[in-house]
Amino acid sequence: MKKVFLESHNLKNPYFGFGQFNIQLLKAFKNLPKEVQLTIHSPNILQDRKQFGNSFNYKKYFSFRRYENLRIRKKYDLWHSLNQNTKIEPYHDIPYLLTVHNTVFPEQKTHPNHIRFQEKLLKSKGITYISEFAKSSTHQYFEIPDVPEYVVYNGNPIQELMIPTNFKPNIIPHEPYLFFIGEFAPRKNLKCLLDLIEILPDHNLVLAGKNNTSYGEEMREVIQQKKLENRVHLVGKISDTEKQFYYKNCEAFVFPSLREGFGLPIVEAMFFQKPIFSSNKTSLPEIGQDLVFYWENFQAEAMKDAFENGMKIFNTKKEFYLKALKDRAQYFSWKNAAEDYLKIYNELIYN
Repeated sequence: MKKVFLESHNLKNPYFGFGQFNIQLLKAFKNLPKEVQLTIHSPNILQDRKQFGNSFNYKKYFSFRRYENLRIRKKYDLWHSLNQNTKIEPYHDIPYLLTVHNTVFPEQKTHPNHIRFQEKLLKSKGITYISEFAKSSTHQYFEIPDVPEYVVYNGNPIQELMIPTNFKPNIIPHEPYLFFIGEFAPRKNLKCLLDLIEILPDHNLVLAGKNNTSYGEEMREVIQQKKLENRVHLVGKISDTEKQFYYKNCEAFVFPSLREGFGLPIVEAMFFQKPIFSSNKTSLPEIGQDLVFYWENFQAEAMKDAFENGMKIFNTKKEFYLKALKDRAQYFSWKNAAEDYLKIYNELIYN
């Protein structure tokens, strides 16, 4: 049986996009028949074996493997780099598949991350992209070798409602609230939401995700300056149950991000059939299509007008949106993604 190594060390980061990609893809692989033997690069073998089962082999992850002389020396028939930014590489020159999530410092050609990403592209025997946008932007800024390329959409990790009866998170806004989830980083463009909520006095705002960042500190300062401490709730990293609660009970989901390779939270919000307001940047219109209301600029009054108009349209055509959002959410399937990757493995190994 041919052997495929999955460079999946970001399993240790379940609250980040790369971590979720690793986790959800491996969960889907677990339940599929496989013609290849998959090896997981595991930060915690006992924990990962419990989560993913015994149909995989496991290779312990050590951070020192990033150094060239200490790289993994076992030869595999294919090495799949699930994490485009990793420094973990094979010791030997073996067939290499790279999954591209987004472009890395695209215009800064001397930046070490740009250089490393370009090297990964050039060594690849095949390249997968998580969206057509990720593919087109990579072609725009990087040299692409003449190898097979594929677009494989991420799946929706939320497939069923799992909120226990009478469950309540620690923080529950009293007013109707808007919900956001994601890392607190400049590209997420969260400060504009503070300007928006300031002129929507009948609404609260719940912001979930890692916020102990420098951008998170800037957000706290703005919240204090605007005296929004009682209306803007920073709930930090949350459990899957808490996440489902906030999606289910929000009035709308808001996602003003300026740069996304895919935009998974939009798909999650679709599962809950919520009005979705997003930036019109990068991959987001590709994923949201005409079921999402888009902000074309981020001035508070313009955002407010778009929000109020979007809510009016949603409520006027509610039956249409509820069905269409449900159908669109089901379109994104980790099972389908895993099946596509297994086909790609076979194509690259045997061609």
